[in-house]
Amino acid sequence: MARHLPILLVLAQPVAVAPALGADDLGRWHAGPYSFSDEMGGFTIREISGTGSAEDPVVLIQEMVSASPVTLVVRAEKPVRARDFSGNFAHGFIHMQIVALNNSGLPWLEFEFELQEIVGEPSTFGDGLSFDQRRTETSNISSDRYAEYSRDFEPYDRLIFRNGYTDPLQTATFRIFITDFTPRWEFFLVQDPTVPFS
Repeated sequence: MARHLPILLVLAQPVAVAPALGADDLGRWHAGPYSFSDEMGGFTIREISGTGSAEDPVVLIQEMVSASPVTLVVRAEKPVRARDFSGNFAHGFIHMQIVALNNSGLPWLEFEFELQEIVGEPSTFGDGLSFDQRRTETSNISSDRYAEYSRDFEPYDRLIFRNGYTDPLQTATFRIFITDFTPRWEFFLVQDPTVPFS
């Protein structure tokens, strides 16, 4: 099911953010109760800010040096307690704004995100991890470069942004909402730009 995105509205919305932080000694970038890591390679996190709430989303700025899929590692850095928004726990809900610099040398025609609880294995409905799967209509998913998106469920949890492009050395911004109703201490966000066939 394709959704058309109000691109101009997305650009006009102000975003309040917490101060940007650097990586810790393990190479993890902290935002709210979670950390984010580029340890699996292919891209570099440049900056992060925010707490992950709707009002203060995690804003992750990254540079992608390849057109191959890359994997962002997300870890709970506080004890896990589902739906506890006191600030003392990783609760399983993360509003994110990912700003990706295309330094791959190739244009991106589409851009795909996939959630995985185990690297290389599709996420299923039973694991509770999704892109706001319980809502069929959502304002939590958008992009400034792609006019439409579709969501694939079972056996995957995927978002595919299409009907747009990102040229080399341009940035694309994606707003997503990750929900995990049975929160784990670690999960993975695979990012895969589609490039033209030669």
